[in-house]
Amino acid sequence: MTLAIEKEIPPLSEDATGTIRVGNTRVLLEIVIRAFQDGASPESIVQRYSSLSLSDVYLTIGYYLRHQDAVEAYLNRREQLAESVHQRLSNIQPDLSLIRTRLLAQQ
Repeated sequence: MTLAIEKEIPPLSEDATGTIRVGNTRVLLEIVIRAFQDGASPESIVQRYSSLSLSDVYLTIGYYLRHQDAVEAYLNRREQLAESVHQRLSNIQPDLSLIRTRLLAQQ
């Protein structure tokens, strides 16, 4: 028996909005990488997100380790986008603490 050595393609796909997902799931790349950076093992990541396969998580982490600069740049852009959306929502929505105070006073 011979061992077939072949290149593995990272199990990452980009949707129309530019969001990168892992495998054939809706799990975001940033979720897997941030969990790994926080010390989670691939096995524990799969336990948290059961739609992921263990091999996809290992391949994703391997891709991250080989392309850290590019992945970190992507993660930073995603964080900036999230902050921008949060700011827009904060500007649109009323101060909910006033409503909460009023409701509590009515009780």
